Amino acid sequence: MKQHFRRFRARTLASVMALAFAASTWAVEPFTLGDIRVEGLQRVEPGTVFASLPFRVGEEYTDEKGTAAIRALFALGLFKDVRLEVAGNVLVVAVEERPTVANVDFVGAREFDKEALTKALREIGLAEGRPYDQALADRAEQELKRQYISRSLYGAEVVTTVTPIERNRVNLTFTVTEGETARIKDIRIVGNDAFSDATLLGLFEIDTGGFLSWYTKSDRYSRVKLNASLEALRSYYLQRGFLEFRIDSTQVAMSPDKQDITITVNVTEGDRFVVSGVTLEGNYLGKEDEFKSLVTIRPGEPYNADQVAATIKAMTDYFGNFGYAFAQVEARPEIDRASNRVQLSLVAEPSRRAYVRRINISGNVRTRDEVIRREFRQLESSWYDADRIRRSRDRVDRLGFFRDVNIETVEVPGAPDQVDLNVGVVEKPTGSLQLSAGFSSAEKLGLGFTVRQENAFGSGNYLSLDLNTSKYNRTLALTTIDPYFTQDGISRTLEAYYRRSRPYEDQGGNYSLATMGGAIRFGVPFSELDTVFFGAGVESTEIRPGTNIPAAYLAYAERFGYRSTALPLTLSWTRDDRDSALVPTSGRLQRLTGELAAAADARYWRGNYQVQQYFALGKQYTLAFNGELGWGQGLGDRPFPVFKNFYAGGLGSVRGFDQGTLGPRDVTGSSIGGPKKVVFNAELLTPFPGAGNDRTLRLYGFTDVGNVFGEDERPAFGDLRASAGVGLAWLSPLGPLRLAYAVPFKKEAGDRIQKIQFQIGTSF
Repeated sequence: MKQHFRRFRARTLASVMALAFAASTWAVEPFTLGDIRVEGLQRVEPGTVFASLPFRVGEEYTDEKGTAAIRALFALGLFKDVRLEVAGNVLVVAVEERPTVANVDFVGAREFDKEALTKALREIGLAEGRPYDQALADRAEQELKRQYISRSLYGAEVVTTVTPIERNRVNLTFTVTEGETARIKDIRIVGNDAFSDATLLGLFEIDTGGFLSWYTKSDRYSRVKLNASLEALRSYYLQRGFLEFRIDSTQVAMSPDKQDITITVNVTEGDRFVVSGVTLEGNYLGKEDEFKSLVTIRPGEPYNADQVAATIKAMTDYFGNFGYAFAQVEARPEIDRASNRVQLSLVAEPSRRAYVRRINISGNVRTRDEVIRREFRQLESSWYDADRIRRSRDRVDRLGFFRDVNIETVEVPGAPDQVDLNVGVVEKPTGSLQLSAGFSSAEKLGLGFTVRQENAFGSGNYLSLDLNTSKYNRTLALTTIDPYFTQDGISRTLEAYYRRSRPYEDQGGNYSLATMGGAIRFGVPFSELDTVFFGAGVESTEIRPGTNIPAAYLAYAERFGYRSTALPLTLSWTRDDRDSALVPTSGRLQRLTGELAAAADARYWRGNYQVQQYFALGKQYTLAFNGELGWGQGLGDRPFPVFKNFYAGGLGSVRGFDQGTLGPRDVTGSSIGGPKKVVFNAELLTPFPGAGNDRTLRLYGFTDVGNVFGEDERPAFGDLRASAGVGLAWLSPLGPLRLAYAVPFKKEAGDRIQKIQFQIGTSF
């Protein structure tokens, strides 16, 4: 009430003053202006005043023009007082400027940093160097309170202190008493009989809190989260046959001390309906059988709104594949309340067929048009094809250059059979200079330096320089990728690298393997999901002797030399239809890689196949499988190079065993890996207790099976190692972190056990 009164008083006084000053000019007879003088200016330029006056020297002055002049000057917001005085044929404009804000400070603000609050006040017009008035200060107080309410700090109080200083300026200090965060004390659902409170409240993004609420903030009230939760509640009922379900009201009550919030949701469930049948009506272009195959609604099952929506969308999209951009499909239910059954009629109106006249691209300040256009499968002057447009949008989005990609279909005025596609993109920074550090139980401390540009000079080309170091592996690599080396979309990758490594097992030795080389690789897309890569390279590997070097390394070096040169040819295939690369819940990833070196010193072939499959078990749970097979063999009279061996054990392989220690050992007891590898993993991922449905923080249970075998060994089920355990997966600011506690339940004497393992940056 206090703030409203201040605004009313300020406006009233300004109006009264303006009318009073205007009244003083009414007694003046019209005359020709000989001169105009402005008095009282300190910071405002005289030109600003003259530009606002509705008259000039040599023009006639009247009472009406004087009133208009006063109003115009007050409207500038720069003056708190304006007077017009007449002396002969000279008009004197006397003004008193408003104070200017010299400094804005915040005391007691801990929830927000100063920059965030300063930006919020700047958006309402209060900032350093701008004119000050009390109404603006009142608005600033309300804006600051609004910011705190968004963080559930409903008891926050803001007091403004205005300190005048020299040269008609003021310092503003906002003293904030934040108070305690308001928490959700209780959520009640009234009117539910078919499902329990626990089941329905489990759908909500907000809750009454748990021991992880400090991280998830799920017990803080948010109108946006409440609306999302109510939609999830409505969807849950409509998926299970409650066709007439409705949310009658939602009350949010706050305790007098503004610390506790109670939410009450009143619902009416209605009856549960079963679908008795589905019929197609309208114009289906003579393709009724094809459209029927898109129907996911099953007679005899409860009515499911999601199935109805999915069917309508599939049909609308299918119409779009034939050029009908404006097709409409409507589901008309016929309800039989006596038997609680519903008959659905899907009525289609394809409207008219359309061509795509132009594809207009906007928002790409840095990225060249051609980089976006070459990803399009929908062409100009061709039939509108919804499937091609959808694939075009996905391909542009997968470039990784944009925060958002949106395609809007716009009718062409005067041409009912034509549309334009307006493609709007929001660019994001694609270059990075990163210094990073990581730690794992296997490789200890690792440091990294990366210079990367995914969209070099707006051309869509990739360029990177990576430098990584750890206790066991060090890498320096330069890579460049041209995704459109040819107009058909064949990519070209050039890389040069230097790697120094040794097996994970640390026995205090200082031997190492140093590999230096380069490669060229081409990628040929055979479909939207499948890409085949082939390439060639040259590399030189040096066995650097030292203490505790495995006997197998010495034996290979004595027979073939400490330095080996190879000319590997590579051929690989990748297919990826996962819904996410970081947190997948469905889909499959497959990789098949072959490497052949038939010339130079090292002669071998090596193949590796990996498949990952994800199944979504409802909204919260994911079942994941990973399988990997590796096989290598020497060519001619040469054995498989020991420095090309596979390794198993540890994170990303068979957890519970020390990293890289499974498989053959030489006479010194060192783990040397082998040319044959078998690994299988199964995981069940669940939300972390108290974290709600947060997919960035999850628990998982797992079972791992696998081993590595020597060149003369035959993989056998009885020789596989196995473990089981639980773990934590977290998308931390440093990268994906996985912590696992595993207990080997199938092991052999001499196996090195490590029950607790963790790593930042690992995948499966």
